[in-house]
Amino acid sequence: MTRLLRDPGLRDILLGIALTAAGAALVLCPDEAMEAARTGLQLCGNVIVPSLFPFFVLSSLVVELGFAQYLGRALEPLMRPLFRVSGACASAVALGFVGGYPVGARTAIQLYQQGMCSRTEAQRLLAFCNNSGPAFILGVVGAGVFSSSRAGLLLYLVHALASVAVGLIFRFYPGEKGDRGGACARPVRIETARFSVAFTRAVRGALQSTLNICAFVLLFTVVIRLLFHTGVLAALAQILSTALGVERKWIESLLTGIIEISSGVTSLTGTGALAGRLSMAAFILGWAGVSVHCQVLSFLGDSGLSPRTYVLGKLLHGVLSAGGMWLLARAFLPELEVSAALTEQVETLAQVDFQQALILSLVCAWLMWSAFVAAAAVMVRKNSGKGRRRVV
Repeated sequence: MTRLLRDPGLRDILLGIALTAAGAALVLCPDEAMEAARTGLQLCGNVIVPSLFPFFVLSSLVVELGFAQYLGRALEPLMRPLFRVSGACASAVALGFVGGYPVGARTAIQLYQQGMCSRTEAQRLLAFCNNSGPAFILGVVGAGVFSSSRAGLLLYLVHALASVAVGLIFRFYPGEKGDRGGACARPVRIETARFSVAFTRAVRGALQSTLNICAFVLLFTVVIRLLFHTGVLAALAQILSTALGVERKWIESLLTGIIEISSGVTSLTGTGALAGRLSMAAFILGWAGVSVHCQVLSFLGDSGLSPRTYVLGKLLHGVLSAGGMWLLARAFLPELEVSAALTEQVETLAQVDFQQALILSLVCAWLMWSAFVAAAAVMVRKNSGKGRRRVV
C-alpha cells in the first residue's frame, strides 16, 4: 500500500478524486457547509482567539527577550537528565501544558530558529510538548462531556503523565550527523533595550498564528459536517465495525476524533461504558487530531524540522493516555451520577463567551509571565553574586 501511494501518478489521481468529491459535496449541501462555517467562526471568536492569542504573545516574548535562556540555566540540571534537552526548552514544555495546542510546538520551533536548542532537541520537544490546556480538559471535556469534575481531573492527570512518558521515551531519539545534540552556545542576556521591537513583533506574529489556526478550524469543521451529512463517515464506520467487531458508535467517535479533537470528544456524550468513553477521550486528547497537526505543520514551514517525530509522538501519547485512563477509570470511577446543578454548570461552560475566555486566558498568561520573570530575576541575582565573589 505504501509503495502504491509513493507513485506520483496514483497520488494525483486520488487527490483529483478527493477534490472532485469535496466540490460536489459543497454544491449538493451548501446549507450544511454554511452552517458548519458559522459554527467554526463562533468557535474561533468565543474560544480560539481569546484563549490562544495571549499565550502566543507570551511565548514570543519569552524567546525574544531571552527569558528562556535564564530559565534554562536554572532548569538545566532537570531537563538534561530527564529529556536530554537544554534547560531553555523548559519554556516550551511549560507553555505546552498551560497554553494548549499548539503553543508548545510553536515555542519549540521558535527556540530552534533562535538557536537556543539544537535540531535533535527540537525534534524531541515536538514529540511531547504540544498538549491540551487544563481549561479545555477540565471544563469542556470533564464537566461538559462527562458531567464530572473528577473525570476531567483524571483525564488531565493521565494526559500530563502520558506526555512526560513520551518525553522520557524520546530522550533516546538519536541525534543526526553534524548535530551536536546541545543548544548553541549563546551569551545569556535580556535585551531590554529592544523590548519595543520584540513586543510589536510578538503581537504581529501572534495575530498571524491565531488567524492561521482559525483557518484550519473552519476548514475541518466544514469537513466533519459534510462527512456526517453525506453518510461517508457512517459508511466507513460501518465497514470498520464489521471488520473489527467493534460497535459502530465507537468507530464513529474514533474517526471523528482522528480528524478533529473537539468534535471527537463531543461525540462521546450519552450512554455507553464509562471506562470505554473515558479511554476514547484520552486517546483523542493525546492524538490531538489532524486539524491540530496541520496547525503545527504550518509552523514548521521551512524550519527544516521533520514532522515524523511529532506525529509519532502524538500517536504514542494517545495510546499511552488511553491505556492509563482505562486502568484509572476502572479503579476510581465505577459509577458517576449527574446532578441537575452540575448540568446547569455544564451548559454555562459550553457557552463561554469571548470576554470570559479572554479574561481566563489573560490571567493564566500573566501568571506564567510572572513565573518566567521571577525565574529570570533569581538567575540574575545568583549570577551577579557569583561574579562579585570571583572579583573579591
